[in-house]
Amino acid sequence: MKRIATILTMLFAVAACSAGGSSPAPTAGGSASPGGSASATPSPSPVPGNSTPASIKEKGRLTCGVKFDVVGFGFKNPTNSQIEGFDADICREIAKKIGVEAELIEAVSANRIPFLNERRVDLVISTFTINDDRKKQIDFSRPYYVAGQSILAKISNTAVTKVDDLNGKNVCSAEGSTSEKNVREKAAQAKLVLFKTYTEAGQALSDGRCDAVSTDDVILFGLINAYPDTELKGEPFTTENYGIGMKKDSTELKKLVDDELAAMDADGRFKALWEKNIGKYTKKEPKLPPAS
Repeated sequence: MKRIATILTMLFAVAACSAGGSSPAPTAGGSASPGGSASATPSPSPVPGNSTPASIKEKGRLTCGVKFDVVGFGFKNPTNSQIEGFDADICREIAKKIGVEAELIEAVSANRIPFLNERRVDLVISTFTINDDRKKQIDFSRPYYVAGQSILAKISNTAVTKVDDLNGKNVCSAEGSTSEKNVREKAAQAKLVLFKTYTEAGQALSDGRCDAVSTDDVILFGLINAYPDTELKGEPFTTENYGIGMKKDSTELKKLVDDELAAMDADGRFKALWEKNIGKYTKKEPKLPPAS
């Protein structure tokens, strides 16, 4: 157990359960990797209007909401407070394009859209699935990653091998996520137990409060690292296009982001950042998906 706790401390930022759990622990501030900084709790105050390349240039920083607990995409390293991952590095590249610093603040699944609509952030780059419901509320960039929702359970659990097997089981997921919605649709009799982040979902699986955790495969890879007695069960049962979120009608900013993603793909930066951050977790080709 001591080893597991140590691994968890290294891999995830601790958050609190959304269903009767304790309040989230404060996020310590500190420097991120060069070109970006980590914000301390609380989050920035709301700002009216839309973010544009010109307004971002004027304030001198691009503020991105990223996950702090998803290894490979957005992860706050507790040893040095660096914000690491594919999503964080994409924010830094876009900031360079505009000619400003990148500011990285934590955005969990439930607050991503409010953060954009209140303009607490300019962009959300946080394993953010593009779907029709969200497109009614915000704008998205072109897709930059294609994930698939999967199931994580203990290796010893032979009763769960596919999504139908989640019916009647306690299934952990994140509040406000597409994963929660997909479980409700595809396993209507599953008993969902929701958390702010997947940190506590993994702990709940480990100590027996949940039979399985279901979310995008790339998120589950981090839990497998923390809990080597777990494994993915069956094949992914959805296709999830990740996009970069921005406030509705952000025409200029969307064009800049889409153009920069295409430029990164063409000049090799996209592949280099992919291999640096997520290459060891997935066998997918390190290439920008087609624009939708």
